Amino acid sequence: MKKTTSLVRAGAVAAFVLSAGCAPVALTAFGVGTATGVQHTLNGIAYRTFTAPLPQVRSAATTGLNRMGIKVVSREKTKGGELIKASASEREIEIELDAITSNTTRMRTAVRNGMFMDSATSTEIILQTERAL
Repeated sequence: MKKTTSLVRAGAVAAFVLSAGCAPVALTAFGVGTATGVQHTLNGIAYRTFTAPLPQVRSAATTGLNRMGIKVVSREKTKGGELIKASASEREIEIELDAITSNTTRMRTAVRNGMFMDSATSTEIILQTERAL
């Protein structure tokens, strides 16, 4: 019995040591499970493409921001769509909406807190937009 317990412990330690290099894979799998459909870059920017026209995504984004208590500072037209700037609690927020087709819109969110990027808030803005759609 004592030998079996030692073998189990040794196996657990070996599995832990060998899986240390797989931490990025585990974190990626965790991220995919928590925010389905949201893509991230290494610099904290989040992306999502919606099967909805730009005006509908813009309205849903505004609803999501309002739900989160985030104030829209400005809106401006861009070559492919629209740029929404907002702010909340020392964070500068940029939401870029690009019309890919008449029924497909790509949303890019970037939230800066000073020199740092806030990918959690970026993701939540996209999830709240999706919820409003």
